[in-house]
Amino acid sequence: MSRFCQITGKKSIVGYTVSHSNNRTKRRFDINLFNKRFYLSQEKKWIRLKVSAAGIKIINSIGIQKALAKRITIININNGKKSKNK
Repeated sequence: MSRFCQITGKKSIVGYTVSHSNNRTKRRFDINLFNKRFYLSQEKKWIRLKVSAAGIKIINSIGIQKALAKRITIININNGKKSKNK
């Protein structure tokens, strides 16, 4: 599985490291990612997610059920946009 947040959709980006003499070398800026277990009380089971620090804050504020539902709707909207190009 690639390194992206399963709640916010954040992923690493590519940029440059710039030296004092202004030489540029490519590098990757990784996100602050954690493997976390969350308990779904309605289904009475644990799930394992890769979430960023921002994703954990979202889960703490609105709850795991709403965060997962919001993420599913974002995925559905993005899939709808991709299917227009076919």
